[in-house]
Amino acid sequence: QVQLVESGGGLVQAGGSLRLSCAALGSAFSINHMAWYRQTPRKAREFVARVTSAGNTDYADSAKGRFTISKDKNTVYLQMNSLKPEDTAVYYCNVDFSYDPEDYWGQGTQVTVSS
Repeated sequence: QVQLVESGGGLVQAGGSLRLSCAALGSAFSINHMAWYRQTPRKAREFVARVTSAGNTDYADSAKGRFTISKDKNTVYLQMNSLKPEDTAVYYCNVDFSYDPEDYWGQGTQVTVSS
């Protein structure tokens, strides 16, 4: 059974940093890509960043220059610097496995940035 286990959220002041991690456990398949999304009560879930198995990355405009996505085997990280109050959201990791049509999501981790 596949599990995505997230950690690293919390409360931080504006301008501060946080590092999120997400470990993908229990799959026999290789990973195509790993990504982070975020959601607030007022907005639909939105894309933040993605890293492919080859190490290629892409970012939402709101994340460029401040966030860095990386991976190590089956764990994906999101280093978030220069955080702003508008980054406050629940952050979810998403993993796409080869030969597996299911879409896997982590349980979500709350990030709160105070002004």
